[in-house]
Amino acid sequence: MFQHNTQMENAYRFSRFDMDNPLSSCSQHPIVLEDQNWTTCEHYVQARLLRSPAQAKKVEQMTSGEQAVAFAAPWYRRKVTDYKKLAPVLMTRALYTKVQMYEEVREALLAIETPLIIESSQYDYFWGIGRDQRGENHLGKIWLNIREKITTSDIRKPEA
Repeated sequence: MFQHNTQMENAYRFSRFDMDNPLSSCSQHPIVLEDQNWTTCEHYVQARLLRSPAQAKKVEQMTSGEQAVAFAAPWYRRKVTDYKKLAPVLMTRALYTKVQMYEEVREALLAIETPLIIESSQYDYFWGIGRDQRGENHLGKIWLNIREKITTSDIRKPEA
């Protein structure tokens, strides 16, 4: 009837809002992208997804990634029409930049030995797996793709 999923059980789990985890999109690892400084990856993504330049400017001034998400989340703050396609592209761009800028983040990603990375939010079915574990887990998939790319490319610094 039901089959035990050991891959999900043994997956690396993290929260997008855990500021102490280097893989979090809200961790305090400022990035430079599109000739602009961003406090967190979430600041970049949320600002780029809002239609209103004035609201995007407010996102840029938030002190944490969690505040940026909370500000941009309400339905009345209109997002771009192709959000579901654009959001993962923007997040990939931001997280890949973060990996290139910070050795600590790169090492944390490469230290994960499990074949599955999961954003464990019970309420987010887009970035995470959701309560019933049927969410899209875009954040986990992005990290897996980045890990694959850096293990097969020259991005890692040569050992001295």
